[in-house]
Amino acid sequence: MSYEQYFKLTEQPFSTAPDSRFFFDSKPHKEALLKILHAAETMKGLAIIIGDIGTGKTLLARRALEEMEKQEQFVESLLVMVHSEVTPEWLLKRIALQIGINNPADKKIELLPQLYERLMAINESGKKAVIVIDEANMLKSKDIFEEFRGLLNIEIPGKKLLTIILIGMPELEENIALDPAFQQRIAIKHYLTKLDKEETYNYIIHRMKIAGAQRDIFSDMALEAIYNYTGGTPRLINIVCDNALLEAFLLKRDKVDLSIIENVASDLNLRRQG
Repeated sequence: MSYEQYFKLTEQPFSTAPDSRFFFDSKPHKEALLKILHAAETMKGLAIIIGDIGTGKTLLARRALEEMEKQEQFVESLLVMVHSEVTPEWLLKRIALQIGINNPADKKIELLPQLYERLMAINESGKKAVIVIDEANMLKSKDIFEEFRGLLNIEIPGKKLLTIILIGMPELEENIALDPAFQQRIAIKHYLTKLDKEETYNYIIHRMKIAGAQRDIFSDMALEAIYNYTGGTPRLINIVCDNALLEAFLLKRDKVDLSIIENVASDLNLRRQG
């Protein structure tokens, strides 16, 4: 028997793998999502979302893409940077593929006209091209930001043809500063903050309900302790709650109480914050 079966859940509620079904409409995430969609709808050109480790940036990016798909007015794409050894040529070609260029040229001198033609075609079809780049803090080359600047220069009178949304950790700002001209193109900037105490409680309850919980499994004191140990960081909340459900199952407890959270926090070497 698993803890899901023990607590009559349909699935694990606190998996750290991004799943937009579990997106919680907290104030910081709601504001970030609205700003991303505003940037896309009004073709602002460049928007950046900054958040610390574990604040839910990847889930936010996926939710934003899903919202764009629903509206059917966008040609949208999500790129996730997995390492910092990215060349401008590779990135341009990847963007070309993502927006629908089937056979992008290898040479930039040939690729740029292809990008222009495709962006013009998207615009003429009445749609808007949007590229969302997650883990954008991995982009550390001034040459890459210069290429982005060149893409943002593809426009027609009174209208940009591409919106780029960069989502990453705080060092993204430092990296962008390598190219002051690109930095000046930032039309929207938003800092993704952690959850407050009430949002932390509601976040946990929300994920439990999505996973099929029919009753309150975390005690009030357990919820308070989770906030104190995690400081409202969603990824840490997930890790603590997942371990707590497992421990409650192993101990054959009906609820996750304060003592279980204290034990889990000790095992994870967490200290109370604030």
